[in-house]
Amino acid sequence: MLELGPIFRALLRNKTGALLIACQIALTLAVMVNAIFMIQDRNRLIQRASGIDEANTFHLENIIFGQAYNQQQALVRDLDLLRKTPGVVAATQINEIPLSGRGAWWALASMPGADQNEINAGAYMVDEQGLAALGVELIAGENFTAADIEWHPANSTALPVKAILSRQLAEKLFDAPWQQAPGKTIYTERTAAIRVVGVVDRLQSGWPSWANTEYVVLLPRQLEGSHSRYFIRTEPGRRDELMPQLEKMLAEADQQRIIREVTTMTQTRQDSYRKESATNQILFSVIVVLILITGFGIVGLAMFSINRRVRLIGTRRALGATRSQIIRHFMLENLLISGLGVVLGVIGAVVLNIWLVNTLNVGRLGLDLLVFGVLALLFIGQLAVSYPAYLAARIAPATATRG
Repeated sequence: MLELGPIFRALLRNKTGALLIACQIALTLAVMVNAIFMIQDRNRLIQRASGIDEANTFHLENIIFGQAYNQQQALVRDLDLLRKTPGVVAATQINEIPLSGRGAWWALASMPGADQNEINAGAYMVDEQGLAALGVELIAGENFTAADIEWHPANSTALPVKAILSRQLAEKLFDAPWQQAPGKTIYTERTAAIRVVGVVDRLQSGWPSWANTEYVVLLPRQLEGSHSRYFIRTEPGRRDELMPQLEKMLAEADQQRIIREVTTMTQTRQDSYRKESATNQILFSVIVVLILITGFGIVGLAMFSINRRVRLIGTRRALGATRSQIIRHFMLENLLISGLGVVLGVIGAVVLNIWLVNTLNVGRLGLDLLVFGVLALLFIGQLAVSYPAYLAARIAPATATRG
């Protein structure tokens, strides 16, 4: 404690530099903890389970250009070829691909009538192999049967009579445990009744960033159209082997269409979250740059302070100060500057987080992240000043007598 007096006097002689470094530490802390929080938030979104067997699934597009084309017959043929291929677990036609950034949605309610609050849910049209192809887990009720599957021409307005819901949608619609959903009725277009026959554990819509992405309904349909999609699941480890084989097989089976965009679900996830991943990389780069600038600023201030006090340090050494005391002096000096900086930084971090909550609708900053930020900046400050302090300790006592 006896060293605090000389340290304070030294800081007062160069208070502008000390304040600048403290402000730099405060800015770094405020930005760093909020950036880390946003990175963690995005990582939770990116890593969120889709419910699909992504490691063993892929999808492709089937573009028909032939005239007088029998689409229903061709669909039956294609699915039969796919399902009979060794290594294929299941295959289905599907209207949209999960996590792809595009999709279809239906407005659903648990009671009929125009006065009911409807819930928007992602909608997938699949056949009896839809659940197996996606790899989702049926946790209540039953799957669709072949007899449930309806052929849906492009101009048809008919509605399905059965549906399977995701667990989150079942709980939201009925405000009850998902186990009670099978056998209940849901309504679309205000009055059209659809019976719930099953519940799957988890499935996401085509829009991963959508607030309702966990609300999904599966409907027993095969679709007519010149542009359709097939979703295929393979045995573990055989996806990449079978993808080119199945693409070639389908292309050779019919010359009146084009097979394109053969894509794994792993790639689909990466593409879907490309924006979030890029934002995380930018935020990480900002953190690194701020830490480097702060570290070099601390080193620069310490070196400047040492160069101004060479004779004073030499005098202290001549009067008996040890090297460890000189090092401790500069470490404590930096600790005081860093302490002021982190206090200002905590205030700035909270203010910035409040602004982010109100502007970007992010979550509240946790105390654990603030504590981490404070400790990290104090450690960085001590690490940055350690080399200049070591150089100061090497100043010889004889420098006190030099002109």
